[in-house]
Amino acid sequence: MPRSQQTRPKAEDRAPPLRPPLKWAGGKRWLAPHLEPLWRGQSSRRLVEPFCGGLAVALGLDPQHALLNDVNPHPVNFYRHLQEGLTIRVPMRNDRDLYYQHRNDFNRLASTRRGSFSRKAAELFYYLNRTAYNGLCRFNRKGEFNVPFGRHERINYIRDFRAYRAALSRWHFTWGDFEKLDLHEDDFIYADPPYDVPFRQYSRHGFEWSEQVRLASWLAQHKGPVVLSNQATERILALYQSLGFRLALLEAPRSISRTGDRTPAREVLATRGFGGS
Repeated sequence: MPRSQQTRPKAEDRAPPLRPPLKWAGGKRWLAPHLEPLWRGQSSRRLVEPFCGGLAVALGLDPQHALLNDVNPHPVNFYRHLQEGLTIRVPMRNDRDLYYQHRNDFNRLASTRRGSFSRKAAELFYYLNRTAYNGLCRFNRKGEFNVPFGRHERINYIRDFRAYRAALSRWHFTWGDFEKLDLHEDDFIYADPPYDVPFRQYSRHGFEWSEQVRLASWLAQHKGPVVLSNQATERILALYQSLGFRLALLEAPRSISRTGDRTPAREVLATRGFGGS
């Protein structure tokens, strides 16, 4: 049974969800309406996201309690400062020279644990996220943010994030490996790992196929409801089917590649722990 039985407001009585504060390649704002029917009957549970990324799902589902983790410490640091009512103080302009100056400053901070979790690192991470090429979040094996300057005609920067303080204050943010999460048996897990595609350098350590297999095995052991989303490659489909997940295929609002192929990408929702699944 769920640990919390608090009554939730009806969907029509709730305020519209806050927009994700970061740009996020592969963000799941489009997926929230597909997840909402699964979450609706489980919303007294704690939502756990091992890969919270751009925060689109948590903001869309608006759980009362959540454990939100990411392998990348920098978005987590940003969200922790949003919990305190962050206002951005560093200069922000769509300017190439300023971008590379801020990128160098961020990488110097990110080279130490104390610097990585500083307020200034949070401010610089937001600026880099908004100004970098194509909204990418990419790090080399030294842990350095290495996305080049973007090609934006105009950028609407936000300085005052106090609107996020109340919503995020209900949630707990952590960073690190998913297997280290302190789970409860009745947690509702939504996992959105890096896609099973050639680009996997989202963090300094990457996310290879062996990590996909380790994640799938970990999810299959959980006693509560589990939802996994990933690109519907043949080996991802075979992996989750072999572990007893129920699969549903969706068309994602993105193309297979940027080389002119506009074929919609297929995404899979793999579920376990929902009655007959």
